[in-house]
Amino acid sequence: MCRVLGVSPGGYYARLKRPPSARAQADGELSARIAAIHRRSNATYGVPRVHAELRAQGRHVGHKRVARLMSTAGLYGVSRRRWVTTTVRDRAAKPASDLVERNFTAAAPNRLWVADITYIPTWAGFLYLAVVLDAFSRKIVGWAMETHLRTELVLAALNMALGQRRPAAVIHHSDHGSQYTAFAFGKRCDEAGVRPSMGSVGDCFDNAMCESFFATLECELLDRISFETQAAARIAIFDFIEGWYNPHRRHSALDYLSPIDYERSYGAQLNFPCGAEQPLKESAPPPAAAGKIEDQRDVISIKKTGETLNQSPSPTPSTETG
Repeated sequence: MCRVLGVSPGGYYARLKRPPSARAQADGELSARIAAIHRRSNATYGVPRVHAELRAQGRHVGHKRVARLMSTAGLYGVSRRRWVTTTVRDRAAKPASDLVERNFTAAAPNRLWVADITYIPTWAGFLYLAVVLDAFSRKIVGWAMETHLRTELVLAALNMALGQRRPAAVIHHSDHGSQYTAFAFGKRCDEAGVRPSMGSVGDCFDNAMCESFFATLECELLDRISFETQAAARIAIFDFIEGWYNPHRRHSALDYLSPIDYERSYGAQLNFPCGAEQPLKESAPPPAAAGKIEDQRDVISIKKTGETLNQSPSPTPSTETG
């Protein structure tokens, strides 16, 4: 063996008895630390974020050294999924005006909804998920899944949102996809008193809040599971939205409350159930939203048996101040 390797027998046996060098020992300790950071990130961190985390821990090592040790250990970050087009614009259709202009703040539930479509890969082909998200609480108030991208997909998501929330003059913001510019969708919005809104063409920032939810879905579910069947994908998406995201997942923008808990906190201040008609006097949102949402004075007149709730039956004007 020594003759084949071109080394002396003495050098070969000395190498077997020699302890690892200081550099090798340091690489071993650093590799263990890198592996711990990678595990703590749920195997999502690549070289840049691992390197940044090491710097934050006070370990100043080279970027290439981190890359070498991660490659040796077989550790890699999460990469983006293959792009699949879900937005096909109908150039003959007239889009709605942009009523949002990238201001995704809302003073109360059912003021602003954002909607979009993404794809779910399975071994049996793609599924398509349409969602409607309430900008106030980030709650998914309507969603639907189909194997096609026809208008029925977004109609089903909208109808679910309307059935659960019963809004009054809510803004529905989306992209310029042909599903949202279709006559059937516009007709349903008109029947329900929904005000359609659409951002500019080819700009993801004009629907950033919905894109943010899809990024969460991708990182926390789709990148971790390979669905053999479409039925398995449907069950997993249902469990993620209704079993985890809406009731339990905490949001930093919501003072680390879940969407349902955030709406429950808001409803407790007003002493009315979430999803019901808005009260006459609007209270401030929970503390997390204070300072982020512009004050609005909305006059809400609810007619009941020919009289409005904010009117006295007497002809004498009320002197109360709101």
